[in-house]
Amino acid sequence: MKIVLIRDQFTDKSTIGKLYIDNLFYCHTLEDVVRNEKIKHETAIPYGKYELVVNWSNRFKRQMPLLINVPNFEGIRIHSGNTDKDTSGCILLGETRSKDFIGQSRLAYNRFLKDLQTALKTGKVFIEIIK
Repeated sequence: MKIVLIRDQFTDKSTIGKLYIDNLFYCHTLEDVVRNEKIKHETAIPYGKYELVVNWSNRFKRQMPLLINVPNFEGIRIHSGNTDKDTSGCILLGETRSKDFIGQSRLAYNRFLKDLQTALKTGKVFIEIIK
């Protein structure tokens, strides 16, 4: 499974992008603002390639995707949510999008979690975040 996130809409509140799996559009994403200087709970993670695992989240009390070895960040997850208020550096997934908002997030997240868990049975999975 090849996962690529392309960030394409930047505002003063959020960063919206598109998630591709195996070169096919999969869903929309919402993250915090891309910044040169990190502001805790208000900054998107750096561009790069990160390993994805699924493990227990103490905060959410369930199994969730986690990005491994993100420089200067900890606990970066992929989960559901609709606006920048729902993310602290994490990547939110949604089926629809508008300015600073993604919709049908639980639907997109549940589908992604199932597909990711299936892919992890056959090996490591990475997400690459690009412009």
